[in-house]
Amino acid sequence: MPKYLKHTLLVLILLVGYFILSNEVSEDSSPQEVKELPTEKKTKEFVITTYPKEQTAKVSHKLDSVFKRFNKRNDFNGSVLIAKKGKVLFSNEYGYANFESKTKLGEKSVFQLASVSKQFTAAGIMILKERNLLQLNDSVIKYYPEFPYKDVTIKHLLNHTAGLPNYFWIAEHKWEKEKAPSNKEMMDLLAKQKTNRFFKSGRNFNYSNTGYFVLASLIEKISGTSYSEFLKTNIFEPLQMKDSFVYSFKNDSLKPNQLAGYRLYRWRHHVEVKGTVNDAVVGDKNVYSTTEDLFKWITGLNSGNLISKESLEMMYSKGETKYGRKVPYGFGFRIDTRKNKNTIYHHGKWNGFSTSITQYKDTDLLVIALEHSSYRSMTHLNKTVEKIVSKHFKPDVSNVAALVKTKNSSESL
Repeated sequence: MPKYLKHTLLVLILLVGYFILSNEVSEDSSPQEVKELPTEKKTKEFVITTYPKEQTAKVSHKLDSVFKRFNKRNDFNGSVLIAKKGKVLFSNEYGYANFESKTKLGEKSVFQLASVSKQFTAAGIMILKERNLLQLNDSVIKYYPEFPYKDVTIKHLLNHTAGLPNYFWIAEHKWEKEKAPSNKEMMDLLAKQKTNRFFKSGRNFNYSNTGYFVLASLIEKISGTSYSEFLKTNIFEPLQMKDSFVYSFKNDSLKPNQLAGYRLYRWRHHVEVKGTVNDAVVGDKNVYSTTEDLFKWITGLNSGNLISKESLEMMYSKGETKYGRKVPYGFGFRIDTRKNKNTIYHHGKWNGFSTSITQYKDTDLLVIALEHSSYRSMTHLNKTVEKIVSKHFKPDVSNVAALVKTKNSSESL
């Protein structure tokens, strides 16, 4: 064997021996270095506290009478939950889930939230911001280069100051396929059509469903997952909202207790509202939930456990135009401070569903109302509830004992 080969072979043998010895030393010394696998997280119960019945008897009687009247006279078929200082003081359902079978609504009936969905989209954006995956001043074209409106930022979309055209009109007039477009397909159609917008971004306020579907599309693009899965993983599951989900028309299967929307025909018959070309797009609408889950949502959002207090403050603060004019909208919430009010709210109306979440911050009152037969008086409903609670309910601060309603869950807030 040539001398250089002998030398090479000797070097290889020494190297192999070194690695074997190193491996043995590592295995011998490993016990004090090996980290234990994380133990399974103990499950806790989500607890919803309610005021004692004797304390709410009067106000509950008044509220129940009002909602029965709303049901009979105004065709209110829905679910309501009213809370004061973080405790439920009234919760009930009125009317039918299915008008053909005369099935009654129950606490598990799941309603389309319509535009109340927007606050979940806004929270999703804030979650990504806190993970340093986006900045509010980022332009949309950073993530969608073909987006035809170059100066639109994420913050413009959140505050409804982007001036974007109505995607409903674009879908109804320019979409040529039979199946309703998804978010991605609608983003492609926006880029292709280049429809004129109402004004250049930042100049004015114009409530925009288009802006919030674009925000949901950004969530999908940045997170690498569907809007539905993102909300499930980052909001619904952490807050134990077990009866909440996103539904895209024809793309997703119907879920248990998922309601259809209805309209009144000739003042006598309730007719189911069918899906349209705009019903597959999500983010501006198409979150489904219950009143109880929405109570968990507001409780969790306000607690600071989902997003930071700083992010929550931005969601609850009025936006402004580039000229400094305040607009009555934060991120996913309308803001009303007129006449010394301090109300954070949102209403929704879509395909027979009428929805409302209203927080009266000065009195710590929360009113959640979900309806599915084209009810038209959510503002009147909220004002009526506020007056009744203010007049007939005075929580006894000294008596903090409350009846407890327990729900199974995987994690406590």
